[in-house]
Amino acid sequence: MPTSRLTTLLLGHVPTIKVLKKYLVQDHRFLDAFVVLLASTIANARTLEDRIPGCQFLALLTGKENTYFERSFEVLGIGDADERSKVPDEAVTVRFVNLMREVANGGTLG
Repeated sequence: MPTSRLTTLLLGHVPTIKVLKKYLVQDHRFLDAFVVLLASTIANARTLEDRIPGCQFLALLTGKENTYFERSFEVLGIGDADERSKVPDEAVTVRFVNLMREVANGGTLG
């Protein structure tokens, strides 16, 4: 049984543009925090050999070919960062982003 509100909405009907915008903006904020976390993990890896897989994954996530968010924002009419900044964070977004940034800023690799 799905527990995500978006998954539940998709199973029941097509979500509104407003809902899609909100979820897309939240996902983009997750991605930004994840990039920070991954970059800090790369920086703190013990050896170059340990860094390379993270670097390759980071390049995949941030490469020019990965334009999903930018293209989607344009189609949904929220291509401008100022417009997206008006979308409030969900509580789960705040907690997850804060956790990733906290670990990036002071966490260890064990």
